[in-house]
Amino acid sequence: MSWLGRQIRRVWNIVSTPAGTLSIGFLTLGGFIGGVIFWGAFNTALEVTNTEKFCTSCHEMRDNVYEELSHTIHFSNRSGVRASCPDCHVPHEWTHKIARKMQASKEVWGKIFGTIDTRQKFLEHRLELAQHEWARLKSNDSLECRNCHTAGAMDFSRQAPRAAEMHSKYLLTGQATCIDCHKGIAHELPDMTGVDPGWTMPVEDQPPPAEPQQGASADDQAALRRYLDG
Repeated sequence: MSWLGRQIRRVWNIVSTPAGTLSIGFLTLGGFIGGVIFWGAFNTALEVTNTEKFCTSCHEMRDNVYEELSHTIHFSNRSGVRASCPDCHVPHEWTHKIARKMQASKEVWGKIFGTIDTRQKFLEHRLELAQHEWARLKSNDSLECRNCHTAGAMDFSRQAPRAAEMHSKYLLTGQATCIDCHKGIAHELPDMTGVDPGWTMPVEDQPPPAEPQQGASADDQAALRRYLDG
């Protein structure tokens, strides 16, 4: 048996042999102290990984989605309230937070193997990545959105008439959730050609079709028609 093997066996024998001289009280106190130290270390590590600084420490996040976020109202607005990465991607409640951290282990795997380590790779996987987030938010009723936005606190009288109508008719009744209508609110949308939106507003609630203005360029007309059709 090698030297390393003998050392491992020796340590195992020490650990597995019942204590003959230590009291139950000492073992209980030691276990309690050890548990407190472990719990503190675990929570510290959890909070470190739950910061925008940690999220953007990878160039894949910093140069792609974070760059897009910096140009949106969630990043800079008149109220001075900024949404950081974990605000929108990590639930606050403990159980949901741990579940989300377990899901994020796939992102660490992708980082290790360079799944999206270039801009081109990121764009190629963009739709897949977005669909994963949309499905997650759909399944938890847009829980991260409701970290900050609650339907009960909305003042519909201060919203645009159409927004107030849609919120009261679909959000309050549970027929739709935030992500159904607000895809792309913080990041650019992928190519949505042929993509099922997941929820479609009933025909009776859709805005009337608008005709392109006279003199509009062909590109402007095409963009308007894509918006109306989409």
